[in-house]
Amino acid sequence: MPPSNGRRVRVYYYSSWGGKVEEAEDYLAAQPTRDLSPGVARPGDPELLRLARLDRDGDAQNLRAFAAMQHSNITFLPIRIVGSWGLFDLYNMPPPINEEPWLVFIASRPGNLANEIGRLLAMVRSKGFRIFYWAYDEASRTMPCFASGVAPYLSVLIHDETPLAPQVAQALDPSCIVIHRSWVANVIPFEYPIAEEADRKIVFLGSKVGMNGHRAKQIGFLQSRFKDAFVSMTDHSVGMDERGRFSRYRVHFCPEGQHFATFGMRLTHTDRPFWTGCLGEVPVVEDSKWGGRLEELYQEGLICRYPHGDLHHLAQACEAALECQFSQRLRIYEHFNTSEVIGVVAAQAIADSK
Repeated sequence: MPPSNGRRVRVYYYSSWGGKVEEAEDYLAAQPTRDLSPGVARPGDPELLRLARLDRDGDAQNLRAFAAMQHSNITFLPIRIVGSWGLFDLYNMPPPINEEPWLVFIASRPGNLANEIGRLLAMVRSKGFRIFYWAYDEASRTMPCFASGVAPYLSVLIHDETPLAPQVAQALDPSCIVIHRSWVANVIPFEYPIAEEADRKIVFLGSKVGMNGHRAKQIGFLQSRFKDAFVSMTDHSVGMDERGRFSRYRVHFCPEGQHFATFGMRLTHTDRPFWTGCLGEVPVVEDSKWGGRLEELYQEGLICRYPHGDLHHLAQACEAALECQFSQRLRIYEHFNTSEVIGVVAAQAIADSK
């Protein structure tokens, strides 16, 4: 049955890989054969094309996650995707009838539009659109257009830093829903089945870019300590559709983000603990200097945690995680799939925005 209050929401997901307004279902169906070369600086570079494909696939997974939104008080209509030029199409569209249009941005995407973003958002707001922005890292301090071009037009802001830069906080409309929340998983709830008989091993998935001395020291230590029970993958070559295969491992090692030395990354974390929890793995998470962002998950026994760079406690955390029984992994799996995924958090924020 449709919600009694009659709210019908249509989300338009902004993507730098998008073009004109397109039904998300059609866009996703065309992804396997879509030519990426027009979107990269050196189309003949196979490594650059590989990285572009990973970026495109990750963005498509975000789209799927938003497309899966559900809420008891809202009917979510089929989601659409829009690129930079398509924003003008939103302005020229006939006024929507009996539906509430939302334009969604994530990460640094508004910054890609630079000085044009304020004019574009003013245009779509004048057509009845509401603007949702899920920002990561230190967007309020590092995105020059945030205060003047983005903040005044927002209906929902979910951000990953505290406090927000003063000029951004002051520019927000008083009616804007503002949520301070860490990264979550861009998966559809319960998309991946949990493995009841998971291998008693620790896995690490990372990238060459993020391989600094601090991380390499931890990986070397784990290889020496746990031998064949530690599996390290550092080329970041795993596509989003392959993440499900990591559920075969009992534990996932989740060290700090690449830019750990910055103020913002000391207060936050990457999304790895969240999507690994959605697989039913036990996340072993390195603390920041302050450690506040992961405290609640730790206190509830949903992650294993160790102090920054402390190899002795890293080993203890991994050993404790390896001993977790299926019942505990199932509790982790159910929590992360019901509370730490994009669609659940975003749908509630939209519902709270009146």
